[in-house]
Amino acid sequence: MASISRRLFLQGAGGLAWTTAGLGAYAFGFEPGLRLNVTSYRVTPPHWPDGLTLKAAVLADIHACEPWMPASRVRGIANLTNDLAPDIVFLLGDFSGGHRFVTGPVMPDEWGEALTVLQAPLGVYSVLGNHDWWHGALPGMPADGAEGVRRALHSAGIAVLENNALRLTKNGKPFWVAGLGDQIGEPKAHRLFRSLDDLAGTLTQIKDPAPVILLAHEPAIFPRVPDRVSLTLCGHTHGGQVNLPIFSQRFLRHYYGVDLVYGHIVQSDRHLIISAGLGTSYAPVRFMRPPEVVELTIGGGTAQS
Repeated sequence: MASISRRLFLQGAGGLAWTTAGLGAYAFGFEPGLRLNVTSYRVTPPHWPDGLTLKAAVLADIHACEPWMPASRVRGIANLTNDLAPDIVFLLGDFSGGHRFVTGPVMPDEWGEALTVLQAPLGVYSVLGNHDWWHGALPGMPADGAEGVRRALHSAGIAVLENNALRLTKNGKPFWVAGLGDQIGEPKAHRLFRSLDDLAGTLTQIKDPAPVILLAHEPAIFPRVPDRVSLTLCGHTHGGQVNLPIFSQRFLRHYYGVDLVYGHIVQSDRHLIISAGLGTSYAPVRFMRPPEVVELTIGGGTAQS
């Protein structure tokens, strides 16, 4: 009897070990490095004008590095984005690698060249993220005030919005795209930062009642975004990166201070979409929150609140 119990215990322990190893391989290898979802939203915010339907593709948190996000994968993601035939493309920052579990850096000129394949009739627009400011191509490499990232984006024909607003039109219907500087761009002390964003100054550049799409790397800005903005798009959180029921929700609420982690969020008729992003930070792991390209249709339906 004892030997049978011991055998069952060892079988159970062996099964648990294999399960743990399998989940580890999935979380550290397959999901962050090989999976890629297209997540679709259709949103018609309050005050969005009739007759204006805008199809956007959103890419966030590329975190280029070897072997997890090489330039070849960045190019593949850009080609997939083109296949969605968007009117406009938004890039939400953090192009630089986010952790040291790498075999090497992917320099800005490499991932920038890969992004040159992006095509959209109304253009490609970007904001910068905290990792673009905090260090070079990888953590530990010297920071340069995000100049390398800016140069790469400009060379790729991608407009960089840092507290700027641009007026665009589709089929004669105007709308604005506004982009903020990073909210935690300059570290000062442990978890203390100097903000580089200017929400009020950016919105004062908007001179007519056409709808506004706001690009901001971190979603922490959202409680301060006024009703004047139709839709806010953010990255940064990676959707939690590891999505464990109950535990992840409690941890992320504690870490970020608010329930602004992933997906389509509506607060007081104000709309926010947070992308799970593409790369990883802190460690090359994702679980139940795979990398994603966001396919977004704005308008063409009944206003949502």
